[in-house]
Amino acid sequence: MNYVSKEANIGNNVSIGMFSIIEDKAVIGDNCIIGNNVVIHEGSIVKEGVRIDDNAIVGKLPMRSVNSIFKDEKKLEPCVIGKGCLIGANAVIYAGCTIGENTLIADLATIRENVNVGCKTIIGRSAAIENYSKIGSNCKVETNVYITAYSELEDNVFIAPGVITSNDNFASRTKERFKHFKGITVKKGGRIGAGATILPGKTIFEDGFVAAGSVVTKDVVSGTIVAGNPAKYLKDVPNEQLLKNQ
Repeated sequence: MNYVSKEANIGNNVSIGMFSIIEDKAVIGDNCIIGNNVVIHEGSIVKEGVRIDDNAIVGKLPMRSVNSIFKDEKKLEPCVIGKGCLIGANAVIYAGCTIGENTLIADLATIRENVNVGCKTIIGRSAAIENYSKIGSNCKVETNVYITAYSELEDNVFIAPGVITSNDNFASRTKERFKHFKGITVKKGGRIGAGATILPGKTIFEDGFVAAGSVVTKDVVSGTIVAGNPAKYLKDVPNEQLLKNQ
């Protein structure tokens, strides 16, 4: 048994599993597969050929603590899931998100409000993408990655498992920090190795490569490899690994 609002718009050849809920004004395109115990909140748009696995939530509204830096000053836009996407079990995608076509959001991943994800991108298992971030197309954001709020990853970026990013140099002390919040930026073709930490506001330029376990305290120059704590120049990226030659 499931609940589908009379005000929802359900396309042709849609499969809906047991105990799923589709709220008012939600739109489900043709040939979608909705698993068991899925919740699709009011106004969410799921385009054609999308698969959403068990216990996933689409269009969730955020909760705000009394001291949250984020304020609900205006109503969030509907969540939009592009054609051909795969949404894993227990994934949570908030209202105000747009997910491009043929993107995979793996099991247990969380995509917060006001996030844009491009086409043919992979967001790995248990990854978290925070508010006001932008992820490009053909990216891979692997298992247990944390992308902090106000970050941007351009196209063809690779983020290995366990990478941590940050946006607050004041570590939550003093009101001065509100003026300086800034996530990370990774330009086209940038890569970050497993377990690396990127400090607030740092930019990894085109084809920059951060070695596994590094702590990035300065911008990474285009086409170079940095390593260590703090990360320092190691060598240039080999020509055969540059994006322009692929």
